[in-house]
Amino acid sequence: MRQRKSTSGVAAQTNNSPTAIDNFHASAIILQIQPGIILIRKIEEISMNAWPALQTVLYDGWVLRYADGYTRRANSVNPIYSSSVDLNTKIEYCEKSYARRGLRTIFKMTDEVCPSDLDRVLQDKGYIREAETSVQILRLNSINLNVHSGVEMDGTLDDSWLDAFFRMSGADVKYRNTLSSILTRGPMERCLAQIERSGKIIACGVGVREDTTVGLFDIIVDQQLRGMGLGRLITESMLAWAKKAGAETSYLQVMVDNRQALALYEKLGFREEYRYWYRVNHCRR
Repeated sequence: MRQRKSTSGVAAQTNNSPTAIDNFHASAIILQIQPGIILIRKIEEISMNAWPALQTVLYDGWVLRYADGYTRRANSVNPIYSSSVDLNTKIEYCEKSYARRGLRTIFKMTDEVCPSDLDRVLQDKGYIREAETSVQILRLNSINLNVHSGVEMDGTLDDSWLDAFFRMSGADVKYRNTLSSILTRGPMERCLAQIERSGKIIACGVGVREDTTVGLFDIIVDQQLRGMGLGRLITESMLAWAKKAGAETSYLQVMVDNRQALALYEKLGFREEYRYWYRVNHCRR
């Protein structure tokens, strides 16, 4: 495994406290056996840990996340716990909080949000439903996986990986520092994978392991080379890394209109557990 120079100079460390490990093992068990609200809440918690916001505010059972506007998942309200404050009061609080930061108010929704009528209330207030996403899970126990030759993986972030990601994804480079901060924050163990040819990165991805669970993010291939199996090489290699490190379950999030990615993940054995979507207020208040 080639070592690359880190932009931060510090690799992410795994939280090895006994209490944390006990909680992580409990999370893995829940991922394997629990349906409904317990499963959804646990995956939502783990995915927030894996993709940390720059700022987080806890407000009466809701988790408000802020990251300079980069990605909806890091700049949205996650209403995953029960509440006691009046609903309209809470929504107004969120709208003012995001408006102060120059951001749209976005709610990340599932079928198990709190309160249960939140989606209808937001719709009545003019919030638009966007970006329906499939959350999928794969059990790693019975799958034979190996890191493919030509796939390089490291736990630290460098400029070449960031340059390649923004080039291939088309994301606005003004968020470069924000993404760098997201990928170097928190105690979770990360893997940044890439395939390089003739000195140019042509595919990349991110894996984040929380004890026995690994999340896969931002798997992307150069537009000119899509359909050649590079995404599968990246995905299988990150799964192999995670399994070797002790992961038993993998999850990922894929837009339901991304047919090519859905087909790949189905071939690998991923299966949908639930969906989420966003309710977006396009008028800042």
